[in-house]
Amino acid sequence: MNVETIDQIIDNHQCEAGSLIQILLDIQSENHWLPKEALERVSEKLRVPLSQIQHITTFYKSFSLVPKGRHEVHVCVGTACHVRGAQRVLDTVQDQIGIKPGETDVDLKFSLETVNCLGCCALGPVMVVDGEYHGNIAPARIEETLKNYE
Repeated sequence: MNVETIDQIIDNHQCEAGSLIQILLDIQSENHWLPKEALERVSEKLRVPLSQIQHITTFYKSFSLVPKGRHEVHVCVGTACHVRGAQRVLDTVQDQIGIKPGETDVDLKFSLETVNCLGCCALGPVMVVDGEYHGNIAPARIEETLKNYE
């Protein structure tokens, strides 16, 4: 991510330290992760200590300090999804994209995470790809679904 893009995101928020979390979210949305150079630039422009920014980025699970895939896959393993076959869904996703939860494939195409609840228990089991919910997902439909994210 180049400095001009980072500066533009910061400028969109009037260089206000009170917008720090939103600035970080916008940078991550653009880049799929938060490189150290981006954090340093934010620190410099907002005059916020880098240690404070690092504290925020490690506290909130939504931030990533390592590269993520272009497509983020989340599989719910909460109780309602679990009893409806979430483990089979997770196993199938792992087989299809070749990574385990918490990992990103070498092509930076997919990242996989498990979540404890997505708040749509009646749709379980649920898989979310790039914010798009796939409810009542059957293992047999996963390959076809993931192909839509090529």
